[in-house]
Amino acid sequence: MRSTRARLAACTALVLSAGMLLATPASADRPAPRPVAEKPAADFTPPSPTRPAAGAVRAGAAAADGVGASPQLSDLDGDGGGDLIYRGWDGNLYTATTSGEGGQFGSFAAQPPKDVVPIGNQDAYASGPEVLTLSQTGTLSMFANATPTSGSRVWQGNGWGVYNKLVAPGDVNDDGRADLVARDHDGTLWLYYATGNRTAPFSARVRLGGGWNAYDQLLGIGDNNGDGWADMLARDPAGTLWFYAGKGDKKTPFAARKAIGGGWGAYNQVFPVGDDNGDGNGELIARDLAGTLWYYTGRGDGTFAARERASDPGGWRGVPQFGGAGNNPVVGNKEGVLARDKAGTMFWYGATTGGRLGARDQFGDTGGWAGARFTHLSSMNLDASSDVSEIYQGVLYIAGKPIGSGWGVYNALVGPGDLSGDGRGDLLARDASGTLYLYKGNGAGTALASRVKVGTGWGAYNAIAGAGDHTGDGRTDIVARTPGGDLYLYAGTGNAAAPFKGRVKIGSGWNTYTKLVAPGDLNADGKADLLGVASNGDLFSYLNTSPGKFSLRARIGTGYGIYNSMS
Repeated sequence: MRSTRARLAACTALVLSAGMLLATPASADRPAPRPVAEKPAADFTPPSPTRPAAGAVRAGAAAADGVGASPQLSDLDGDGGGDLIYRGWDGNLYTATTSGEGGQFGSFAAQPPKDVVPIGNQDAYASGPEVLTLSQTGTLSMFANATPTSGSRVWQGNGWGVYNKLVAPGDVNDDGRADLVARDHDGTLWLYYATGNRTAPFSARVRLGGGWNAYDQLLGIGDNNGDGWADMLARDPAGTLWFYAGKGDKKTPFAARKAIGGGWGAYNQVFPVGDDNGDGNGELIARDLAGTLWYYTGRGDGTFAARERASDPGGWRGVPQFGGAGNNPVVGNKEGVLARDKAGTMFWYGATTGGRLGARDQFGDTGGWAGARFTHLSSMNLDASSDVSEIYQGVLYIAGKPIGSGWGVYNALVGPGDLSGDGRGDLLARDASGTLYLYKGNGAGTALASRVKVGTGWGAYNAIAGAGDHTGDGRTDIVARTPGGDLYLYAGTGNAAAPFKGRVKIGSGWNTYTKLVAPGDLNADGKADLLGVASNGDLFSYLNTSPGKFSLRARIGTGYGIYNSMS
């Protein structure tokens, strides 16, 4: 027998009427169809960050004149070396320092930061560095006097969700404070000069130019060519690293780009650690798909010395987002896959940051999901953890909470993430006539706005899937497959009234797969990936490599034919 949970208290529900959902009292004694189950927590213990001999920390090393020359943006323990701050799978921030200190940096589980930007000491009278966090809904916060385990929130600003990447390059204008660079969804780069005022830390933005969406990684490096001005780095989808030298010009602070090497596509995240060896040049750390950290020492001419291993093999594969990393940050757009076997038992496969799925864990009671019409959704309540919906007796439940009745008219549900641009998870629903509707989420997972008609003709597809960004602009996209195996990409616009651009064909032959799955970002590079299950049960991955394009398929598992549903 399938399991049920205790009777729910009376609540507000939604009923389908006159083509929209209208508020109406729900039955106080209607049981939820399935108990709420928790996904197993990812187990990760960070090793102490190390430095190879060539980049050994000089005791008491201090920056050269000006933050631009050699920024220590993340020296949290005060020993002169750059430390690591990162977001864990649970949504909280953690630190790991060169001195061996570290731990949890505050509590963010209610609304985990989407991105983390170490930005150094912004106040000459303060003792410690500052850290910026960006929420899913676009709130930028500054934490002052950061230590390995704490910081004091001194400022918040709204409206920063218009950007898909924030970067601290160092001191651009030689005032001793690190500045902030932001890239919007259309690829325009903007510069915010630091003011030194905690209550208003940034000046009005200055437009630097367009075309920066050509890069899938964008990061600061401080000064790496010896002229005292902060520089920037950018990586394109082909894996070439480009150097933008600082000029000290407030209107055009960066010179024309210069290619400094290829092969950087081997890394899913690249981030700066300041001037670790006291020579005035910035250093880099890069993580490969196996989870190994590699250290690059700045040479002082805009290039880097040969890489040296800076961690045990695979030691850092458990981190979804490093502070200061150049990738587009992702949170809440799923972090794995749910799979139900023929007996009705559900299993969870978590992402590993290496392009694969982890070991399976049971999700709920044995046989508890038999016959359920369930869908795995991107997070609907800002907790960074994906949710599960079920339609039971026409009622939609999300994470066990009744949302409204009348949902039996829909034959497909998709929860790809934020489609309206407000940072909150939304829902797509298709009816039997092939009409697709958008329901905006409220950010709490407790209610949906009235539906908006997306369009007709969606009955032409036998699979619609999505969990994040396939185009590199930071907006949520979806893919749709025809019975003939053609795969189409619908790029998101961030506008609920017209959430998608026109479709673009991105592949054929996808009918070879019995299941098409959108797991989110499997390799922590900021781009959403896809999975396909072949008729023999083999599991194949397609890693998103550049806008609308995927790598050649790779077989990453066998035996998945035992499942009758995966999402």
